[in-house]
Amino acid sequence: MNYQSIKLDKGLYKHWGGLLGALEELDPSASYQGGPLQGLDAFERQLSRFDIKVKGAGSSTISKFFSTGESAALFPEYVTRAVAQGARESGILDEIVASKTVIDALDYRSIVTDVDCGDISNPIGEGQSIPETNITLSGELVKLYKRGRLLRASYEAIKFQRVDVFSVAMAQIGNAIARALLKDAVTVLQGGAPEAVTVSGSAAAYADLLQLWSKFEDFELNVMLASPDMALEILTIPELRDPVMGLGFQNSGAMVTPLGAKLLRCGDLPSGTVIGLDRRFALEMISTGGIQVEQDKLIDAQLERAAVTATAGFNKLFPKAVKILKKA
Repeated sequence: MNYQSIKLDKGLYKHWGGLLGALEELDPSASYQGGPLQGLDAFERQLSRFDIKVKGAGSSTISKFFSTGESAALFPEYVTRAVAQGARESGILDEIVASKTVIDALDYRSIVTDVDCGDISNPIGEGQSIPETNITLSGELVKLYKRGRLLRASYEAIKFQRVDVFSVAMAQIGNAIARALLKDAVTVLQGGAPEAVTVSGSAAAYADLLQLWSKFEDFELNVMLASPDMALEILTIPELRDPVMGLGFQNSGAMVTPLGAKLLRCGDLPSGTVIGLDRRFALEMISTGGIQVEQDKLIDAQLERAAVTATAGFNKLFPKAVKILKKA
């Protein structure tokens, strides 16, 4: 089916893959390889069909989405993408989450395992039984929380405002949602009284970082979440004043310590706190499917009461993959 002949309506959002899944099924992107529309997904081809430009100086006004009943069906997906991009650009969550699980309920039980690296390292003699690793459901529920904003837009904003400026506002909503989720994640990482190292002096020293690193026996320290004051102290430690590290920080803002751990500043941590973790095993994120918008209201241009939300929770998979460095 040619992308220009697809009938757009609200029902496409009920597809298991949402609007994009439905459009890709009707209009596969693979069919456009080598052509002028190569690189666009099925949703972006629909934007092209209705001449809706979402970027640059010549971007359309929001009212262009509502010029026809069919083009209006594209607006919720546009809002979802703009909010999701803002959430992704906040960055830190993707650096600390080991696994992402999507469910269709508000309660979730993760797994518990008794795997012990020490047991596995012991050789198995002839005739001996192989040690067992038990994987069971946790006795505790992981609670999911809904975060979001109610979208209100005036008639003037819809009629005259450009899409690219509106995208910035949507991205900020995504950023706010991501910050709230990060706060939930940090709370989970600090829960359960993880093993702690106390800063030896009035300020963090290289020896304190080595103590934290040494606590990761069966795991590796590859991420350090630091409160703003601790991030500053760590960056001023003499042993970390490496010219290569400094060049990388100045070019990209990425901070990597000589211990191989990425340093991330986190304003949601209490002052004087660093969380060290093995990002491969520490944290599971559970969600109901990412950013959600009220499609019917957005399609009908009822932007004065349209909700943009995300529902998610977090679970610590392997408690020993998380340690804390704190000031006394």
